[in-house]
Amino acid sequence: MLGLFSRRPRPDAEAVSRLKAWIADLMTLGDRDHIAVAELACHEPGCPDLETVVTVTLSDRRRFVLRFPSAVAAVTKGDVELLRPQLPPP
Repeated sequence: MLGLFSRRPRPDAEAVSRLKAWIADLMTLGDRDHIAVAELACHEPGCPDLETVVTVTLSDRRRFVLRFPSAVAAVTKGDVELLRPQLPPP
């Protein structure tokens, strides 16, 4: 178990890039939109050991938070597609 202030290794850069590309494609994002990916450890009962949280900030400042109950590398394109109903139309 990691200590309270110890740093986790960064998620695999290729997996992060792949996830960002899937989300950008799904949401038809442009150059002025931003995607941030974080892999968070959870120590609360009932939550996954790792959770991937993606924050999408559109150029008009609208913000969407997408959550996946796994590490970044375990998120699939199918997982991303399942979020389509929660997202604004392109």
